Amino acid sequence: MEIGAELDENIIRRVRDSFNRQGLMAHLGAQMTGIRAGQVTLTLPFRPELTQQHGYFHAGGSSAIADTAGGYAAYTLFPEGSAVLTVEFKLNLINPARGERLEAMGRVIKPGRTLTVCQLDVWAVDNGQQVHVATGMQTLIRVQGEA
Repeated sequence: MEIGAELDENIIRRVRDSFNRQGLMAHLGAQMTGIRAGQVTLTLPFRPELTQQHGYFHAGGSSAIADTAGGYAAYTLFPEGSAVLTVEFKLNLINPARGERLEAMGRVIKPGRTLTVCQLDVWAVDNGQQVHVATGMQTLIRVQGEA
């Protein structure tokens, strides 16, 4: 399946159902705003509780949504009956994360039978302007069992 292609409704439902069971994402207020084959976008609205001491989004929030977006990007390509776990990820913080929301995109760059590699990107959005605030790489493993 081509990365970025539209997905069957059953796959979208499986991905959304799994995401909706994520306690941390619910706690943060993150929403899944885009699902395509090998590509998932999450949005995190600003709340004062998500900031660090200077009023920017805390890097923990940026990292959490980047990791989750990448995980679900890989999950869109896995067969039914599979689950996904992060093996490792690295995120470079390249600008202060300030704005009305963050948008994280995970995009599969190397799908595999067992290991999958994703590109992670996070943007801060304020008054319609996007600023690239983080970029990174992630390796995921496919395991048996529903996510």
